[in-house]
Amino acid sequence: MKPTDISDPDYFHKVVDCQWACPAHTPVPEYIRLIAEKRYTDAYMINWQSNVFPGILGRTCDRPCEPACRRVRVEEQPVAICRLKRVAADYKSDIKDRLPSVPKKKNGKHIALIGAGPASLTVARDLLPLGYEITLYEKDELSGGAMRTQIPRFRLPGEVLEEELHYILDMGINCRFGEEISSMKDLLREDYDAIFVGTGAPLGKHLDLPGYQEAKENIHTGIEWLASVAFEHIDSIGNKVIVLGGGNTAMDCCRTSKRLGGDEVTVVVRSGFDEMKASPWEIEDAMNEDIPVVNFHVPKEYILEDGKLAAMAFEKVRKEYDENGRRLLISTGEDPVVIPCNDVLCAIGQDNSFPWIERDLGIEFDKWELPVLNTTTFQSTHERVFFGGDAALGPDNIITAVAHGHDAALSIHLLCNNHDINDRPNALTALDSQKMGIHQWSYDNDISSDVRYIVPHAAKEQTLNDLNMEVELGFDEELAFGETMRCLNCDIQTVFTDNLCIECDACVDICPTDCITFTPNAEEPDLRQNMLAPATNLAQDIYVSDLLQTGRIMAKNEDLCLHCGLCAERCPTAAWDMRKYLFNTAKAENACQS
Repeated sequence: MKPTDISDPDYFHKVVDCQWACPAHTPVPEYIRLIAEKRYTDAYMINWQSNVFPGILGRTCDRPCEPACRRVRVEEQPVAICRLKRVAADYKSDIKDRLPSVPKKKNGKHIALIGAGPASLTVARDLLPLGYEITLYEKDELSGGAMRTQIPRFRLPGEVLEEELHYILDMGINCRFGEEISSMKDLLREDYDAIFVGTGAPLGKHLDLPGYQEAKENIHTGIEWLASVAFEHIDSIGNKVIVLGGGNTAMDCCRTSKRLGGDEVTVVVRSGFDEMKASPWEIEDAMNEDIPVVNFHVPKEYILEDGKLAAMAFEKVRKEYDENGRRLLISTGEDPVVIPCNDVLCAIGQDNSFPWIERDLGIEFDKWELPVLNTTTFQSTHERVFFGGDAALGPDNIITAVAHGHDAALSIHLLCNNHDINDRPNALTALDSQKMGIHQWSYDNDISSDVRYIVPHAAKEQTLNDLNMEVELGFDEELAFGETMRCLNCDIQTVFTDNLCIECDACVDICPTDCITFTPNAEEPDLRQNMLAPATNLAQDIYVSDLLQTGRIMAKNEDLCLHCGLCAERCPTAAWDMRKYLFNTAKAENACQS
């Protein structure tokens, strides 16, 4: 193998597994260290720069960072990254003096945003400080999109939502609430320099089974029902409720139903429990509220009594796989299962809807009626029209919508400055030694197996009687500090200088995971197998040095490294050094600078 090019920004970025997995690439270990120092406001601002809504996401994020966390090399549970993000939000001071200033003199460019969800608001946040005039169209009377309409207040308090929305709204957006765009053609005639579509995936699906027409008054699509609850158009539900679906929307529906009068709320899913799309913690919270989840039940019929919905019939199935490995649901042959209900909430998926975009504008759509996009720039087949969030690639999550917004804002800025939008600026990186003394480092490198701290919850008997009472209470400062100490500081990289190495193998002897090997060079497949601990995770690179004095090379299995720094402490020649790698994705503000 050739020596590793550690100047490639993505090399060390991939090693910071949590940051790499985050769609917005939030510098996770950096803000966790700041929380440990009780620098909550600094930690919050690091989050605000990348993920825009730290207080919201600290409660509602799907947490793609946590399954990637390197802590699971030491013990079972990852660091509670999401809940630590909330700590930064809960304990920060006033940040208004830290927000970017917005110039009174504009740059002459005018951008239209359609939809006031996380993607559009991220675009506004990135472009307003650069002097753009922003007009925001939103069909509802309030901003927030799915953050407001699909997440119940017992998960996301209204005051947290409003605070973080207004950090952006108060920057000077021309907000046109209650104004629904009915024609893209008309909007293009208004000569905006660019248009960003962030309308989400607003159409919920229902099951048109026998009995549907007669019972449809009591059959609701999940996202529309949650929106009606959020805007206080609905404040009650029948005492027996069935929720169809196994995603996060289904969990929100069943828990909300429980608070609005549903004494018997049952979640029914077609597939197995282990195949449910809901986040594990969402399922756990629902089951802790005594909501049963019935799996391998396929809906067959709505049952009516005296002209009203009384129950649903389900076919019991089992899981099998065909010769191609495709999962099949096979009937068990048992009698149908009948579950009584007064109301049914269908949380079985969402669709995009663009009837207002005329098909003769040069904006192409694929067979799923999603816009044809460049997934790096988020530009459509019309030069001035961009998409982001659920409107771009289908239903996903808030943090993904934020990432889309950053990328689209960068593209719009490049376009408006007559630059090639495919020529993206480099990420901002830094690599700095953390050495303070011979055996001292500026970071905590304890790899003890401290188990994950449990976040406190409010009493169930109280929360189930109050739709707006937050269930999770979050970490206090003591618990937060304990949880920060579980972070392995994966952004503190082991950097090897081959001409300083005397091949004493002291680093090999002291490494707790056998991730370092001195061996003859070979092609990558063979080298991976020749290491002391074979590097079987092909998604993670191995760190390879140039030829050493003996003709061997140093090869390090990055997948196993705990960043403990013992190699650097033990090395007699400082061939190993611990250096903090800071990676920040390029934003619009970093582009078009001369």
